[in-house]
Amino acid sequence: MLVAVGQFRVFKEPLGFVKLLEWFFSIFAFATCGSYTGEFCLSVECPNKNESDLSIEVEFAYPFRLHQVYFDAPACKGTEQEKVFLIGDYSSSAEFFVTIAVFAFLYSLAAIVVYIFMQDKYRENNKGPMIDFVVTAVFTFMWLVSSCAWAKGLSDVKEATDPDNVIKSVSACGETNVKCREIREPIASGLNTSVVFGFLNLVLWLGNLWFVFKETGWSAPFMKYPPAQEKPPAPEAYGDAYNQAPGYGQQDTYGQQGGYQPDYSQQGYGQQGEFGQQGGYVQGGPTSFANQM
Repeated sequence: MLVAVGQFRVFKEPLGFVKLLEWFFSIFAFATCGSYTGEFCLSVECPNKNESDLSIEVEFAYPFRLHQVYFDAPACKGTEQEKVFLIGDYSSSAEFFVTIAVFAFLYSLAAIVVYIFMQDKYRENNKGPMIDFVVTAVFTFMWLVSSCAWAKGLSDVKEATDPDNVIKSVSACGETNVKCREIREPIASGLNTSVVFGFLNLVLWLGNLWFVFKETGWSAPFMKYPPAQEKPPAPEAYGDAYNQAPGYGQQDTYGQQGGYQPDYSQQGYGQQGEFGQQGGYVQGGPTSFANQM
């Protein structure tokens, strides 16, 4: 259990964090589209008030097979009613979008489980990152296609469910003495949100493509590393020239005596001070002064 808890650190890395966002936003993508139900309302007012219908409510829902949706409108000819069907079948683009969102949700969930509990197998022989990269690239392309298709499909759904356009399909509304008007338009904010989430998922999967690409190791040739700094040569590399340089040939007695005692044997100062061997410094002086002491 402790090992599993420790593996949750993967969510602090871009690879795991973005994958978690993909899983989260894919839920909103298929939920806002797949659970949609819309309604609009119109009225048909005939010269004879008893034949009129001032509140005709029409409901439609996912997967937007509008050609199967119909409502009864007065024909303004006694009790006769007319069945009016909506126009268009936009189920292909809507179902394609929802299918991609559901599969993206399932793959993101499976990848998160692998990142947490099977990281060793994921990185073994580098097969896991390569498979992850290929699948991520496929989903990125699918998100692009499905989001564009559904955006176009949504535009057609809005046009087909516009009460002003639906009224044109009612035969009685073509007569001069019949008044037809819309009462309420369908609320399409949920469908607009689904398109937004579709393109947001596209951005997330496209960005995660780079993080998975780095895990494969294929990015190594593209990485630029700073040039290595050259180390200064060791003193031994100078050879005899280093030891024969001026000032370096003579050794002071600082390290051996505990105090600083320069060697005056070659500078004409005579004998070294006797006190220098005890840790201090006494300059060599005349012999007579030493005897007086």
